[in-house]
Amino acid sequence: MSNPSNPAEKAGRDSFRSRWGFILACIGSAVGMGNIWLFPTRLAKYGGATFLIPYLLFVLLIGSTGVIGEMSFGRAAGAGPIDAFGMAAQRRFGSSKAGRALGLIPVLGSLALAIGYSVVIGWIFKYAWGAVTGSILDLADVEAFGALFGQTASAWGNTVWQIIGMVACFAVMAFGVGGGIEKVNKVLMPLFFLLFLVLAVYVGTLPGAAEGYRYIFVLNPKGLLDPMVWVYAMGQAFFSLSVAGNGTLIYGSYLSKTENIPSSAKMVAIFDTVAALLAALVIIPAMATAGEQLSNSGPGLMFIFLPNLFKAMPGGRVIVVIFFVAVLFAGMTSLLNLFEAPIATVQELFHLKRISAVVIIGVIGLAVGLGIQGIVSGWMDVCSIYICPVGAALAGIFFYWVYGKDSCLEQVNLARTKPLDAWFYPLAKYGFCGIAILVLIVGAAMGGIG
Repeated sequence: MSNPSNPAEKAGRDSFRSRWGFILACIGSAVGMGNIWLFPTRLAKYGGATFLIPYLLFVLLIGSTGVIGEMSFGRAAGAGPIDAFGMAAQRRFGSSKAGRALGLIPVLGSLALAIGYSVVIGWIFKYAWGAVTGSILDLADVEAFGALFGQTASAWGNTVWQIIGMVACFAVMAFGVGGGIEKVNKVLMPLFFLLFLVLAVYVGTLPGAAEGYRYIFVLNPKGLLDPMVWVYAMGQAFFSLSVAGNGTLIYGSYLSKTENIPSSAKMVAIFDTVAALLAALVIIPAMATAGEQLSNSGPGLMFIFLPNLFKAMPGGRVIVVIFFVAVLFAGMTSLLNLFEAPIATVQELFHLKRISAVVIIGVIGLAVGLGIQGIVSGWMDVCSIYICPVGAALAGIFFYWVYGKDSCLEQVNLARTKPLDAWFYPLAKYGFCGIAILVLIVGAAMGGIG
C-alpha cells in the first residue's frame, strides 16, 4: 500500500502498511521482560497502589512527551537516529557532522541491548520448548530449577537455543518492516494479551488469590512520602516505554504524514501499562495462593520461582506452556525492534539492500551474543544504566531544543484536527529531557533503577 506522503517511501524505504500495524509494533517494542519480571516485584515491594500511582503519572508524562517526540522526530527525518540528529543540527548550526556523530550513540546502544536481549531470548526458547515437551516439569523443586537456570545462563550454556532465537528473529526481519515486523506483531501481540488474560482469570479462581489482589490495590498514603517509590516508579515507566532515541524513533521514520502520532503514542502507553498490570495480576496472586510474598525479580523470578510455583498448581503443565509461550511472544517483538535501528542504519550508511544489512547485523549480533552468555547481566546493566538514558536524552535535546519549537510542533501536530495544547512544548522540552537526564544520573549513582 503505497503512500506518497511517507518520507520513508520517497527515499525507497519500507513502511508500515496500516495504523494498527504500527501501533502493535510499538506496543511489541515496549512490552518486554521489564513488564513481566520487574514491574510485579516493584509493585509488591513498594506497596501496590502506592507504587502504581506515581508509576501511572510518569507513564502519562513520558508517553505524552518522549514517545510522541521520538515518533515525530523519526517521521520528520524519514530516517534513523544518525540522519535525524544530523537534520536537526543542519537546521540549527548549518552543519550536520556533530549531530550525525552523536546519532551513532543510540544506534550502538540499540545494537548492544539487542545482543544482550538475544541471550535472554535463547533462555526463553529453551524453557518454552521444555514446557511444551514437559521436561522442565520433571524437576523436583526450586533448587533443581535453580541448577537448571545456572547451567543455562553460564558461558556457552545455551548456544543452540540462542542460535535458534536469532535465526527466528532475523528470518522475520529479512521480510522488512511491512512484510515482516508488522505482520508478526499483528499476530503475536494480540496473542500475548489473550494468553496473559487467560492466566490472570485462571489464577483468580485459585484459593488465596484475593490476598494478592488486596495487596495490589490497597493504598498506603504514607508510602507516597518515600522518595524511593518515586525514583523506581520513574525508572520503571521510563524503560518500559522504550524511549532510548532508537527503536521508537526508527519505527516513527516509517510513518506517513497522515498518521496522528499523539493518538498512536497514547495507545502504546495504555497497552504497555495494561501488559504490566496483567503480569502483576498473574504473578502476585499466584504467589499469594502459595502463601508466599513476591521478593525476587529478574531472571530468577521467571526461570526459577514461577515455573516451580506453576507446576504445583492444578493444570500446571498447561499453565507453564501458556506462560512461556506468552513470554516468548513479548520477548521476540521487543528483539525485532531493538535490531531494526542498527539494520536500518547499515542500509542508510552503506546503501545496502535489506537482506545484506540483516546478514551483517545478524553475524555481528550472533558472534557477540554467544560470547557474552556468561556476563549478560553486567552487559545489560551497562546498557540500561548508561546507554539508553543517554540516547533518550540526546533524542529529546535534538528534537525539542536543537530542531526548534516551530519545526517540532509542526511535526507533532501533523494530521491532527486540533493542535496539542500550549502545555505540550515546555513540558516536553524541560520535563521529558529533565527526566531522561535524571534517570541517567540517579541510575548511575544507584547502580540502576530500571
